[in-house]
Amino acid sequence: MKIKTTEFMISAVGPSQYPEEGLPEVALAGRSNVGKSSLINKMLLRRNLARTSQQPGKTQTLNYYRINGELIFVDFPGYGYARVSKTEREAWGRMIERYLREREPLKLVLQLVDVRHPPSADDVRMYEWLSHYSLPMIVVATKADKISRSQWPKHMKTIRHNLGMPGHVPLVLFSSVTGQGRDELWSLIAHAAGIPLESPSEPPKHAQETEDNG
Repeated sequence: MKIKTTEFMISAVGPSQYPEEGLPEVALAGRSNVGKSSLINKMLLRRNLARTSQQPGKTQTLNYYRINGELIFVDFPGYGYARVSKTEREAWGRMIERYLREREPLKLVLQLVDVRHPPSADDVRMYEWLSHYSLPMIVVATKADKISRSQWPKHMKTIRHNLGMPGHVPLVLFSSVTGQGRDELWSLIAHAAGIPLESPSEPPKHAQETEDNG
């Protein structure tokens, strides 16, 4: 998909604030610091559109980003952060569960895991929950640039095994530094959302100008 326009829409704290445009939505879930903001920025070819919270795990909002006026990324709060209270975790769980089970425009969930480490207990619980409700999903193994290429197959095999992933569930190796997996992920997203896929690697005009002038 050729990226033409991108914009931050809203940080929603509940259903009353969710956009009513009816555009297909792709949700991003993962542990705190797994790289969700970096993935959004790389996918949209923007450096600082999505910013990491100064208090990881504390944000209890859904952050909406509109792409080309035809697709929306929904960034979930990071889960698994130790300093979040039980009450806050329960509130996060209720909000996310309601969104995932009731949000009609939702077409796909990207569950992000850190390729360097075996999936955590929280990762496993999230994967099992998504599987139980038969939600369309892709598992994205982030930070591929942090390990050697020769280690990729071993780590990807560990992720599939620990999550209990069947072969039909896509597992995409991704790096926000090198762009590894970006084209593959855009192809899968476009298919799930029912939108045309053009040239996912072509930067938008403003980004190209910034690079040329930088």
